[in-house]
Amino acid sequence: MDTILQQITDWLKGMLVSGIMDNLSGIFDSVNQQVGSIASQVGTTPANFSPGIFSMIRNVSESVIIPIAGMILTFIACYELIQLIVDHNNLANFETWIFFKWIFKTFVAVLLITNTFNITMAVFDVAQNVIAQSGGLISGTTAIDGAALNTMEDTLNAMELGPLLGVYLQSFLLNFAMWIMSLVIFVIIYGRMIEIYLMTSLAPIPFSTFANREQSQIGQNYFRSLCALGFQGFLIMICVGIYAVLIQGIAFSADIISSVWGVLGYTVLLCFTLFKTGSLAKSVFNAH
Repeated sequence: MDTILQQITDWLKGMLVSGIMDNLSGIFDSVNQQVGSIASQVGTTPANFSPGIFSMIRNVSESVIIPIAGMILTFIACYELIQLIVDHNNLANFETWIFFKWIFKTFVAVLLITNTFNITMAVFDVAQNVIAQSGGLISGTTAIDGAALNTMEDTLNAMELGPLLGVYLQSFLLNFAMWIMSLVIFVIIYGRMIEIYLMTSLAPIPFSTFANREQSQIGQNYFRSLCALGFQGFLIMICVGIYAVLIQGIAFSADIISSVWGVLGYTVLLCFTLFKTGSLAKSVFNAH
């Protein structure tokens, strides 16, 4: 009878040890994969991130939004001309240069609308260059070294069934939490790119307001928002660099569960700071 119970105990311990090792390996793999892909994702321009989506957004913007922007520009140009006439006492104080000024402002406004995508992509090209340079300067790797797992299996085999069950439940909870964190990182990085595509799709409308001093605030705020979106990637790279320094400071000991809890804490901190990069970038560029 004791032999049967011992065999059952050994079988359960083997299953628990195998489950713990699988959970811990999954923790390292999922976090390393998601964090390691951040640099390549944020350093990609909208045109290269998804050429199919970029082509669709550009076609929709040029065929649907630009005509609307043209109507808005026509209204603003007429309003500007009326204002010029009224400001000069209904042309009683006639000066020829005001019409040349109006023609020049209208020409520049039309030029901005027709080259909207070139201008918006130039912003992200500059941001991508900054991100690429910062990626080369940020030292350290974000990969978590799982070499300590090789020595932990012997420690687990020496444990009793009760404590082993507790370790398994902790590893399962950690694995689930890390999966959630990996999903959050994925949503933040890809959500930023979707926001960029949505912003660029409506670009001709705010660009059409630059011809008027009063309405140009719309275009100026839009341009600041574009810069904030572009340089949000730089702030993301800074967050990843800080995470790399913190994660390399964790010393994996025989009590690897405590170390993995530390990894989870730093990953939660990374997700929190990634969420803050958007509002921080907008505050820097005074965009709202």
